Amino acid sequence: MNTFLQLNTIFISILIESLPFVVLGVFVSGVIQMFVSEETVQRWVPKNRGLAIVYAALIGVLFPSCECSIVPITRRLVAKGVPLYAAVPFMLTAPVINPVVLFSTYIAFGSSWTMVLYRALFACAVAVAIGTVIAIRHEGSELRHERREISMMPRTWKEKMVGTLRHTIDEFFATGKYLIIGAFIASAMQTYVKTSALVSIGNGKVAASLVMMALAFVLSLCSEADAFIASSFQSTFPFHALAAFLVYGPMLDVKNTLMLFQSFRARFVWKLISYITLFVFVGSLLI
Repeated sequence: MNTFLQLNTIFISILIESLPFVVLGVFVSGVIQMFVSEETVQRWVPKNRGLAIVYAALIGVLFPSCECSIVPITRRLVAKGVPLYAAVPFMLTAPVINPVVLFSTYIAFGSSWTMVLYRALFACAVAVAIGTVIAIRHEGSELRHERREISMMPRTWKEKMVGTLRHTIDEFFATGKYLIIGAFIASAMQTYVKTSALVSIGNGKVAASLVMMALAFVLSLCSEADAFIASSFQSTFPFHALAAFLVYGPMLDVKNTLMLFQSFRARFVWKLISYITLFVFVGSLLI
């Protein structure tokens, strides 16, 4: 009974923590659909692939979003014509390098800029590397529903707002069910997979990174709060493992993995998972 109550408490807390950001994400997605034309999107992305990848990775600093809200935004941008090699770096860095997350990291690590800088630079490096791989190896949008969402833009402000709300509601119900499933899986894993068991096997540089990455995936914390959890492990895990935790979690956890499968083709999602895992793991060992 106590175990069930613990699972229920964690499940509800994850939903309460995540839902506002999901609502924000699907609302921004609706705004993009109604207010941003395909021509505007095309002007937004540099023509040069290398510049587009770097630009997309850095522009995430302007979006105060977590990993839950960024997936529907990214899907909408890709549907509007943003190249996949630019959309994915944006998706990966926005939950890590936005001001809210960086400030929370600064506070969590005792008002020190060291982890803030490492987290931001590490995330951008991983995103640029993955964007480069995608530019070389992947063509097309990789969306599950391969159709470009080109439509007549509403003319009046009222029509645009009504359309935005309609898209927000549709997107919320399309995405929300995966958030609920992901939150339940994450809460079950937190209840039945003991953190102490993971900590006990985290000896050595390689093992420490792998354990903290696994912990980030299992805990499925919102990126605005994960730095406080990471800081609590400072006496247990080395700096490079904490950095891996803070970069891997916002890029890949239980919740947003299910959202990715809902938005993109399964084969591409599996490849993206392998790219993120490989680059974060190798990058952490180089720190």
